[in-house]
Amino acid sequence: MGTNHRTTDITTGSGNIFADLELDDADGLFTRTALGIQVMKTIREKELSQKKAGKLLGLKQPEVSAIMQAKFRRFSQERLIGFLNRLEQKVTIQVSRHHRGEP
Repeated sequence: MGTNHRTTDITTGSGNIFADLELDDADGLFTRTALGIQVMKTIREKELSQKKAGKLLGLKQPEVSAIMQAKFRRFSQERLIGFLNRLEQKVTIQVSRHHRGEP
């Protein structure tokens, strides 16, 4: 019986899946996704129903449903930051010098 040998190529990602997929506005997509995930996590941690979350965030239930389904393209970064503020979360933006070799 012969032995099947498979080789698998592994590519290390940059840390931004959207850039790795060469999507337009990869940085914006990455940021919006990170913020959206935090909104979703916070709603779950606070055990808010979609109705209560909507009232708190000033959204209709279908918009809260979109957040909970990770459909973040509907929301700007600014809006997502505002949602986090209304959920009593602090958002900090840090700027630092880019070092050679960093993605």
